Amino acid sequence: MNILLTSVGRRAYMVKYFQKALAGTGEVHVCNSDDLTVAFQYADKSVISPLIYDKEYIPFLLEYCQKNKISVLLSLFDIDLLVLAKHKKEFESIGTKVVVSDEEFVSICNDKWETYLFLKNNGVNVPKTYLSLSNVRQAINKGEINFPVIVKPRFGCGSIAMAIAEDDAALTYLYNHAIKSIEKSYLKYESAIAEEKVIFQEFLCGQEYGADIINDLNGHHINAVIKKKIAMRAGETDIAETVKKPEIKAVAQKLGRMSHHIGNLDCDIFEVNGVPYILEMNARFGGGYPFSHVAGCDLPGAIVKWCQGEKVPNEMLSANIGVRAFKELTLSVY
Repeated sequence: MNILLTSVGRRAYMVKYFQKALAGTGEVHVCNSDDLTVAFQYADKSVISPLIYDKEYIPFLLEYCQKNKISVLLSLFDIDLLVLAKHKKEFESIGTKVVVSDEEFVSICNDKWETYLFLKNNGVNVPKTYLSLSNVRQAINKGEINFPVIVKPRFGCGSIAMAIAEDDAALTYLYNHAIKSIEKSYLKYESAIAEEKVIFQEFLCGQEYGADIINDLNGHHINAVIKKKIAMRAGETDIAETVKKPEIKAVAQKLGRMSHHIGNLDCDIFEVNGVPYILEMNARFGGGYPFSHVAGCDLPGAIVKWCQGEKVPNEMLSANIGVRAFKELTLSVY
């Protein structure tokens, strides 16, 4: 079995996890739009791909998968997910299984406004969210929310152009800054489908948690691993600890059951006065997954087994509680 990780970026650890899961029975291939990633150094094979929105992107992947006998394809980047979801059947026709959720759910996850509506309509607590500068100003004037206010791109990942507005002048400035940042980055592609490209959210003060919500390849919920975020950098968790939080796990399991997503659903959660609020959902392995992995959860191993038609024991997707882990920077020379 050969596996291809698209848009691998700097996720070298995912290459290692899948190599260990294959245990020498296949290769882990990676692709990215440039080779400026350490993941290329660990993969069995690597290739530079066209940009995701290039018309040659899917034909390139189809040809590569066929030529290299790729059995399983996964993406590690939000923008890539929707493109792949739209072409799942084409990959299946050549014998490649794309481990990605359906197009509708991926679209919800990639659009923070649709995420807000989806969660609210399903009875899940979410921060108050507004889609236009005029609407958030009206909400502030009515006393529905107060400053500070979170300003961030409607489509995007990580902490790109996300900022905190402390007053009305900052609100205007940060809105305009976000629009300019979107136009200068890859976010312009997905944002092109919507008139309103920036959202405004209530500022929540509480403890932040991450959740890996695990479903099998048929969308059946299996487990949820909850992690307390201790330190963060540029939107990604640097230090975290697996914890037992029944009230948060209950919400995470509810999401897993109602979403019918495939594989991992990475969620950001704030707990305010004992009440969990869902901030974002990412239908992929997130930057916080390694904290679940080192605590004993092996989703890459489970995916390999599922794709081989094998049963996965419950303990394989469970994590030990109280495991605190730290990400470290390492230097690679090549």
